[in-house]
Amino acid sequence: MRLVLFDCDGTLVDSAGLIHEVMARTFVDHGHARPALEATKSIIGLTLDIAIARLLGRPHVDDEASAMTAHYKAIYGGVRAEPGFREPLFPGITTMMDRLEREDALILGAVTGKSRRGLDLIRESHGFERTFFVSRTADDCPSKPHPAMVSECCNEAGIDAVRTVVVGDAIYDMQMAKAAGATAVGVSWGYATVPELAEAGADHILRTPADLIEWLEISDA
Repeated sequence: MRLVLFDCDGTLVDSAGLIHEVMARTFVDHGHARPALEATKSIIGLTLDIAIARLLGRPHVDDEASAMTAHYKAIYGGVRAEPGFREPLFPGITTMMDRLEREDALILGAVTGKSRRGLDLIRESHGFERTFFVSRTADDCPSKPHPAMVSECCNEAGIDAVRTVVVGDAIYDMQMAKAAGATAVGVSWGYATVPELAEAGADHILRTPADLIEWLEISDA
């Protein structure tokens, strides 16, 4: 058996537009300039309070970052309900997940910087209610790149880290995987560049979702 753990934002769903809009409104509402889209993309994957602190240029989560985190969470649902601010799956994800779910030798899971509520929304929106046997969110573990999300999923699934693959688009995903002793697989369609993923320790980089199916079969050949 192998365990395949997926990041969500930038890996399964294209959520940058939504995250950026909520972040921008949060910053403006607290008297700050709107962050640039690229700045927002650079912190996607981190736990929200740490992400906001980094955008503020703060070394730690202070009172303002905490207040902005609460504000972000409060307005998120309203922004998500507006036209144009949903979280669509990237092309090819549905086909890939359908195929992987049929593989008896694979257990699928999710490791995300989203809240548990955020992950549940993704599962409900895209028919993934029964897809993930294990999952860890920002509500459960320290922020990536801490290895806890991966390690706890491995323990729950009863699968060693050396038989675990972490699939993600952020440098934090790659760093988390390596820290946990798992294989780090980057995706080229997300928010970090291929060179950034390689520098962060990616063992393999996918060009399309279909490549994961091929890579998993080749790696077990």
